[in-house]
Amino acid sequence: MIKGLFRLAALAGAGAGLAWAVDRWLGGRRRPDDGEAAPDPIRSSIEIGVPIERVWIRLAELERQPEWMHDLKWVELLTPGPIRVGTQAAGLVRIAGIGVNDSIEVTEFLPPHDYAIRHDGAFKGSGVFRLEALDDGRTRLTWDETLIPPILPNLIGLIQAPLLGRIFQADLERLRDQLEIEAVTTPA
Repeated sequence: MIKGLFRLAALAGAGAGLAWAVDRWLGGRRRPDDGEAAPDPIRSSIEIGVPIERVWIRLAELERQPEWMHDLKWVELLTPGPIRVGTQAAGLVRIAGIGVNDSIEVTEFLPPHDYAIRHDGAFKGSGVFRLEALDDGRTRLTWDETLIPPILPNLIGLIQAPLLGRIFQADLERLRDQLEIEAVTTPA
């Protein structure tokens, strides 16, 4: 039994060492001018069949974001008053059964086009929403999210990108569906 535990510990140590080496190798593949640059953002985009002002109102309601962000379980505003640059909030994100507290600060707030936050929790990074009014009264919403894992950031970042990309795109589709249904059932 002790021999088996010793082998298991050696295997775990070798696996951790290999993961660390792969993470360092991936980090070394960055261009020299990148330095400790964050990974490429995960980009999601969608066209929504409602005017930009309606999309903006829903997007900027931080406390309502869990209604369309499936992975965001709750959000609490920590800064009183209307949302603006400097507004702080805390929330709980749960992905693949793992819950992570997320502290955010609004870093850009230019209605109805640009809205950005900085993540200051275990996962560092940023989220940027850009809205564009289309000629036919629709809105294009683009979401760039950059998340830096607290351990093995290069390796986990590579693994998380496809998973989170699908989750974020589904979130935007949920937002679109909610807004388009509301547009039909609630006059402007």
